[in-house]
Amino acid sequence: MKFLLTLTAVASLTGCTTAGPYVTNISSDGDNGLNIEKCKVELNAFLGVVNTGECSNSNIKLSREK
Repeated sequence: MKFLLTLTAVASLTGCTTAGPYVTNISSDGDNGLNIEKCKVELNAFLGVVNTGECSNSNIKLSREK
């Protein structure tokens, strides 16, 4: 019984963790603005793999004040 509880606790601690969203890409839109891509980052500590998902894009217009 004690072994099963220990195994369950270890399995729950080595699962996936999610962080984010983080900016993953910034590029010019060619029309005096920026395209910003943000994605969630997921770390699977058990497999040692980092995955991205649930991405969203935003556009920011830049202007000069005179």
